[in-house]
Amino acid sequence: MTPILPLFATAYLPPIAYVATLMHYETIAIEACETYPKQTYRNRCSILTANGLLHLAIPVTRPQGNHTIISEAEISYAEPWNVRHWRAIESAYSASPYFLYYRDGIESILLKKHNRLIDLNTELTTHILKKLKIPTHLKFTPDYVKPTDTLPYSDFRQSFSPKNPSNPAIFQPYNQVFSHKYPFCPNLTILDLLFNLGPEANQYLKCSVNLSIYDKTNSPNNL
Repeated sequence: MTPILPLFATAYLPPIAYVATLMHYETIAIEACETYPKQTYRNRCSILTANGLLHLAIPVTRPQGNHTIISEAEISYAEPWNVRHWRAIESAYSASPYFLYYRDGIESILLKKHNRLIDLNTELTTHILKKLKIPTHLKFTPDYVKPTDTLPYSDFRQSFSPKNPSNPAIFQPYNQVFSHKYPFCPNLTILDLLFNLGPEANQYLKCSVNLSIYDKTNSPNNL
């Protein structure tokens, strides 16, 4: 029997729940042939700054208009968005315990110009998984997988959405840079966990993100 692969959307500096889910699998499939959708984690992430929650979005161009598939979606550098994103990340996390330890690799990838969104996302995610000591392998779908025909996949493509935040009860609080100003903010970009917990981030993902709250097989959208 062919093993069932979990199917994920590509994500820019993905949220914690995304990583906590994928780490339970040896291999995941990234959907590479879907039509590019707007306002998702595919091109955006969230960080906690001195002024509160900040959403960072990558400007994307679609060469084929509404018919552009995700693997063909290109990054626009008409404005230096990547420099601005890095400055925002640096400002938000420079006081975190492990920022200096992990900053160089993230900064290097982010400031390198990538033509395609999926390439940037994959390089960042692969780098972060390595730092977290998560051996999950990423592969790409050769064709579009219809929601009504996902076998041999378990479909998590719609499970992580900025429009539908995850249940806060899933996440145990940990110390964040601005905990003295704001209540715990769950499910930010995985960078928040990496910079704040460092080597303990892997254990947090295993033990402090309660994925049992929802049924992964029947209701992935409830995450």
